[in-house]
Amino acid sequence: MAHKKGAGSTRNGRDSNSQRRGTKVYGGERVSAGSILVRQVGSTIHAGSNVGQAKDYSLFALVDGVVKYEWRTRTQRKVSVYPEA
Repeated sequence: MAHKKGAGSTRNGRDSNSQRRGTKVYGGERVSAGSILVRQVGSTIHAGSNVGQAKDYSLFALVDGVVKYEWRTRTQRKVSVYPEA
């Protein structure tokens, strides 16, 4: 019995790259305008004040400030960026 695989090719060994989704900036952190806050599939977290939504539902800051996660409704979350005084 051979203990090593032959020199032929294998049929598996392929996989897609990870998407690297999730929360990139947490509440209370300072951000600059254009910073990505959340990468997501669909609008799981909604855009609040001073936050924009990209074509792929990523959320980004429109102004420099501090990030705050809040409730939009009883079941929906939103993220806002408030400028520092």
